[in-house]
Amino acid sequence: MSDSLDAADMRLLELVQQNSRTSLETLSEECNLSVPSIQRRLKKLRDTGVIRKEVAVVAPEKLGYLMTFIVYVELEREALHQLDSFRKRVKSDPQVQQCYYVTGESDFILICNARDMQDFEALTHRLFFENSNVRRFRTSVVMNVTKLGLSVPCDLP
Repeated sequence: MSDSLDAADMRLLELVQQNSRTSLETLSEECNLSVPSIQRRLKKLRDTGVIRKEVAVVAPEKLGYLMTFIVYVELEREALHQLDSFRKRVKSDPQVQQCYYVTGESDFILICNARDMQDFEALTHRLFFENSNVRRFRTSVVMNVTKLGLSVPCDLP
């Protein structure tokens, strides 16, 4: 896909990753393109899946979620239906922000929010203790967020 993206697309992606609410006029000025050209390019980037989603990043602590956890999960068995079952369970839990299927010691790594330790304990019961296919899980408590983002570098190869 990056073969069909040009320098203007990359600049546009860089700008909308910083602030997806930037006006078309500002994007037009920053990219040296007309507003209709910016609209066409954004539509193409969305339609082709280069831009997956546009969301608001909410401060969890403002909603009472004062703790963040990184959870390493090891499954007992990795048959396709068991992987899908685990994925479905974590996708449906609103306290799981991110889930990665990984190689190495763990099968999945989750990023989860909780209001306090009791709230996290309830989450572990829902996701892990009540799931007979979870062999074990290890947890790290986030002490401080040094960097938070999902931006992808926008430079042409």
